[in-house]
Amino acid sequence: DAHLLLALSMFGTTVGLYGIPWCKKSLLLTVLMSVIGASMGILDTGGNVLALNTWGTEAGPHLQALHFSFAVGAFVAPILAKMALGGSESKDLAVAEETNGSVPRSVPTASAASAASALKHHFGADFLWSYVVIGTYLLSVSFFFFILYSKGSLARDKSKASMQKCVFAKYHYALIVLLFVFFLFYVGAEVTYGSYIFTYAKVFAEMKENEAAALNSVFWGAFAACRGVAIFCAACLYPGTMILLSIIGSAVSSSCLAFFAKYSTALWAGTAVYGASMATIFPSGISWIEQYTVVQGKSASLFVIGAALGEMFHHVPVVMYTAVVTSAMTVVLFPLMYKLATCPRESDLKEVSESEDRKALLSNSGLNEDEE
Repeated sequence: DAHLLLALSMFGTTVGLYGIPWCKKSLLLTVLMSVIGASMGILDTGGNVLALNTWGTEAGPHLQALHFSFAVGAFVAPILAKMALGGSESKDLAVAEETNGSVPRSVPTASAASAASALKHHFGADFLWSYVVIGTYLLSVSFFFFILYSKGSLARDKSKASMQKCVFAKYHYALIVLLFVFFLFYVGAEVTYGSYIFTYAKVFAEMKENEAAALNSVFWGAFAACRGVAIFCAACLYPGTMILLSIIGSAVSSSCLAFFAKYSTALWAGTAVYGASMATIFPSGISWIEQYTVVQGKSASLFVIGAALGEMFHHVPVVMYTAVVTSAMTVVLFPLMYKLATCPRESDLKEVSESEDRKALLSNSGLNEDEE
């Protein structure tokens, strides 16, 4: 059951978050981080499938809203963390330096040890509360899913009835594999650029740290804003149209970034357009494939695995060229997927043939369909 699975995954994330601040051993920390990673993988898969099962062919805006919440978190969380810890960090470091200013660096002192201990205690308390607050929030969400599970027998019956009417595309498995590769390149490009644009701006564009941070915020801000707009656009645009606009925008902007990133204006404008272009591809891709074939848990898990693998392939010096290559791959893959998805199924061809034969017989006998 989708509600039970999501409730358990959220509860697993809560357990990991509650346990991390108290870890004293690296092995235990590794185990807890693995629990959180697995739970979030289940959430990422199950959330998309649950949205499709709940709203069916009208799931487009809801999927965009689901992924909009991720984009907002990616944009807001670093800012909140900087506000909460940045000021206190510099203040405490200044106190520590003032305490040790008259003491040679090579001589260990009680004041140095006490300053380091105070700094560690301060950040330990801040991080403890951040994990507790986030864990408590997720625990409350998991309770809501448990409540939905306890009251959802009717919904499960409807889901089973609808699953009995599944219609798969003629090239169902080929489409799933191609979309797997499509998401691998897309998410690889998104995470590579989002992770390393700050470093690229400092090292290669020679920007100041605050300018590089602003450039990073421009990327994620445009990403989040475009996903918010896509919630309303999904109600009046086909998913395929949104994907086409997105891959064209990402191809053009990544090409400009690869060849003209040395110009400040091109770097800022290209980053904003690239972030906006990448925003709608993942949720639109899931909505698009649902039009032609059934997306079940196994299929959705492959999409998430492809996205996760894409996050593993990134390298700083070639960030712009990576963006160009991945954009080119999405431009090539989408028309191929569209061609396979629109191929008529054998059952459709048979129905069309029977319908034509029927009309021919009726016309020859002089009867219409009402007089049959």
